Amino acid sequence: MIASLTGVVQHVTLDRAVVDVNGVGYLVHATPGTLAGLRVGESAQVATSMVVREDSMTLYGFADTDERDVFEIVQTVSGVGPRLALAMLAVHPPEGLRRAVFAEDAAALTRVPGIGKKGAQRILLELGDRLGPPSTATEPMPDGAPGAAGVSVPDAGTAQVVEALTGLGWPAKAAEDAVAKVLAETGADAVAPADVATTLRAALRALGGARG
Repeated sequence: MIASLTGVVQHVTLDRAVVDVNGVGYLVHATPGTLAGLRVGESAQVATSMVVREDSMTLYGFADTDERDVFEIVQTVSGVGPRLALAMLAVHPPEGLRRAVFAEDAAALTRVPGIGKKGAQRILLELGDRLGPPSTATEPMPDGAPGAAGVSVPDAGTAQVVEALTGLGWPAKAAEDAVAKVLAETGADAVAPADVATTLRAALRALGGARG
C-alpha cells in the first residue's frame, strides 16, 4: 500500500492532483482544502490511502495523517465508501467530524451531500468513540468565509467553489445561491483564490441548513 507521496506537483484541479515522484505521475483525489495547499511546480508531501477494487486502484490524498486516518475510519460504517468519506472531509475537517460525533450532532452530518437523517444516525451509532474525543483547543468553524472587503479579487475563485459544489452533487442554481449568500454575509464581491476552501465549507454549511 502507498502510505504517502513526496514529489513535485504537476497538476491541480478542483478534486484531484498529479504528483510526480521520480518520473512517475500519481493521480491523487483529495478535498478542496487539501488541494488548496498544493502549488504546481513545487514539492509537496501528501499522506495517502489506496482503495483497491476489482477493476481499479485509486489513491486519495490528505494534508496529514490525521485526515487520512479519519477517512479510513469513517469507511468502517456500513454504506460509507471512499467518495462519501471524502465528501465528509470536504464539509468537515477531522476535528469537525469528531465534534459532530462526540456531540451526536446528526444535523451537522446531514450537511454532507449524500447523507440523510437515517444515514447520519447510523454513522453516529457505528462510529461511537472510534474517532476519539475532539480537542478542547479547537475553535468551532466560522459561519462565513474570511472577508475580502476592499481587495480586488478574480471571479475564478467563485467559479471554482460553484464547480466544486456541483461536483459534490448539488444543483448548479443551488450552488450559485449558496455562494452568493456567503459572499453577501462577508461583504465580498468574489472569492479570492486563497479563500476557495474556506468559502466552500461555508457554502456547504449554508446548503445543509437550507436542506433542513
